[in-house]
Amino acid sequence: MTVTLAEEIMLLSLDDESGAAKEKQSASWAVAGGILLDLVLAGRVAVDGGRLRVADETPTGVPLLDERLRRIAEWAGRRSRAPKVTEWLTKDSRKAVEATIDSLRGRGLVRAEQHRVLGIFPVTRYPEADGSVERELRDGLRSVVLGGAEPDARTAGLLALVHGAKLHRLAFPDVSRKEIAPRLEEIAAGQWVAEGVRRAIRDMQAAMAAVTAATVITTVS
Repeated sequence: MTVTLAEEIMLLSLDDESGAAKEKQSASWAVAGGILLDLVLAGRVAVDGGRLRVADETPTGVPLLDERLRRIAEWAGRRSRAPKVTEWLTKDSRKAVEATIDSLRGRGLVRAEQHRVLGIFPVTRYPEADGSVERELRDGLRSVVLGGAEPDARTAGLLALVHGAKLHRLAFPDVSRKEIAPRLEEIAAGQWVAEGVRRAIRDMQAAMAAVTAATVITTVS
């Protein structure tokens, strides 16, 4: 089963048993960034100098991506200049998460369960329904980061987003960030894809770091 980068990040974020989202805010930035990166890899969106533009409005055939592409085109089209990546991530992160969870439910990878916090407040959680995709994903990430395997473009992009959003504990819960950070830096800087896409990844990493830092500052304040 082929899943999008956003779905992969969401699977890493959701607790398999309880369905609760871990590192919820940072993961939401990364989910929105994953959709954006998939659109970059598909040649639909270009990111350069920290700004994004729609390069091709032709649908990809993936509903999750095509709906975001349509929204980006409408939003960017109303602006006088190419908008910043950080602006889009901030605007779309919550909706991107909702759309990604709906996609995972449609694929039968998670299920919805209703709970009440303190017996009063209703909350929906999404425990695992089919763990095969996440197991394969985690095995692949470990083989690249810990085993030294050569990543393909999508895996390298996913790891760059994980690193940029500081989601190391989601992808590698039993390994310290200090231990894997040098390998993640190496992957992000590697010659694994066309230079234009590599520049886009660098810009998105910077955007991810910026919105994550802004969230931390807001929370502390």
